[in-house]
Amino acid sequence: MERTDPQEPSTPADPPTPTPAPEPAGASGPDGDGDGATPREPAEAGSPPGEPRAEPGPSRAEPAGAGDAGDAVSPGERTEGDFAAVPDGRAGGRRRPWVRRVRRTALVLALLLIVPILAVETALRVNYMGDPVDGTYTRDRDAMWLGHAWVDGRKKDADVTALARRLEDTGIRDLYVHSGPLEHDGTLPKSTYPRARWLIDAVHRELPGVRVQAFLGDVLANGGPDGLHLDRAATRAEVVRSAGQVLDAGYEGVHLDLEPLHSDDPDYLSLLDDLRTVTRAENAQLSVAAHQIDPLPELHTVAGLFADNPKWWSQAFFGQVARRVDQIAVMSYDTARPLESTYGGYVAQQTSLALEVTPPTTHLLMGLPFYYESNPSHWGHAETVAAAVRGVRLGLSRTDADRELFGVAPYIDFAATETNWKEYQEGWVR
Repeated sequence: MERTDPQEPSTPADPPTPTPAPEPAGASGPDGDGDGATPREPAEAGSPPGEPRAEPGPSRAEPAGAGDAGDAVSPGERTEGDFAAVPDGRAGGRRRPWVRRVRRTALVLALLLIVPILAVETALRVNYMGDPVDGTYTRDRDAMWLGHAWVDGRKKDADVTALARRLEDTGIRDLYVHSGPLEHDGTLPKSTYPRARWLIDAVHRELPGVRVQAFLGDVLANGGPDGLHLDRAATRAEVVRSAGQVLDAGYEGVHLDLEPLHSDDPDYLSLLDDLRTVTRAENAQLSVAAHQIDPLPELHTVAGLFADNPKWWSQAFFGQVARRVDQIAVMSYDTARPLESTYGGYVAQQTSLALEVTPPTTHLLMGLPFYYESNPSHWGHAETVAAAVRGVRLGLSRTDADRELFGVAPYIDFAATETNWKEYQEGWVR
């Protein structure tokens, strides 16, 4: 799914307690593009992060009496081999060889699917065990994705005041405000963010020290006819011009979210190099929303055999991206994990994998699911903020507990519930 068009619902509310559902085989998850449905903002919105995500069936026995007419024999011609012994001594019907083969094949396929899933879920559950190290809490370097309503005229001064009250006791210091989407040719109409200057001034007044970055994104074509073509130099050049355009409008950084982005895409790396030249010249931030990292070696390659848009990046590619930006935020949601414990274990693993290849000079953030959905890509009862925060702390504790440029990033303001905020405050902010 694409989390490049956040649409704000009228009033988010805490969800009812759902019935757990089984994880589909091969599903994974973000916005990455995992692909669960994205919380949507009311009309006239633009677009944030999320991402793409893989199933068996029963067989039935042949009805009694079925078979070729040529196989029929009269009762007097039957022999002992035609009957199967049964406990009460009476003869039963003969099982045809193909029925046994079908049943055996079904059993083997079931084992091939179920055993690996159980092994993975067990490993993630174990990864969720243990206690985080003391001090693995906010470094006051968190960020948050905000919807398009903040720059299209729907939000007013009172809304900024309420946002300031909400954020004043948190570690949130960067706001990624959706100000796109980009056109497929890389251009950005100024009409998409008419109230940007008002918002930036209001945030500086109400929340001194908090930066406002322009959150820009689009769906990538990836060989298809529709979407943004990163392989076209002219398109990349327009994206760079659009970045300069929003910096001229007063934004203090550019936050880029292009999905679904295949691992090892050289055109994306080239685009980041060009964008970094522009942002450095303006003393601004360059940040990106990043796909999840292969939880198993080369999983993105295997997934690519079955899906056009595999959701993972290789760890090496993640590191290449991280070295080209000031901030990198992992879309660590939409994972298809069916339990809180396995989701938390997955986030712990993702945190460790990201820390291993992110240089200490790059600010790493782990996404938190501030929204509720229940679908094969995102089970709301499992992907909780509490589980994500504990997973982040475990991964941080095991890999680099003293990392300074590190934080979490809630996604997204308009879908957040009071429970989301409470779990963030109690688990991470303290």
